[in-house]
Amino acid sequence: MARPTCPRRIAHRAPSTYFKPAGIPLYELSEIDLAADELESLRLADEQGLYRVEAARKMGVSRQTFDRILRRARQSVARALVNGHALRIAHPAAPAPRRRTKKPVQ
Repeated sequence: MARPTCPRRIAHRAPSTYFKPAGIPLYELSEIDLAADELESLRLADEQGLYRVEAARKMGVSRQTFDRILRRARQSVARALVNGHALRIAHPAAPAPRRRTKKPVQ
């Protein structure tokens, strides 16, 4: 059984949820999903040009995990571009509310 994924810090929310080839209706296209953490890894590594160690720190994951996320993201985007698929961007789930700790009685 695989370990559950730890929460990742997502600092940017995509302004749109779909990217598709122009001139083709969405219902005629197959879709490729791009998770919110994959989009964030692309933003940090490729758009902002951060080193992987620094980008991993910003997302709250290890460098190896960041590399896996980034590889999946690049493969998804490349598949969508090369094969003419629609790219659906998933929005991150709402973060879990923080627990309040009781103050010690003095």
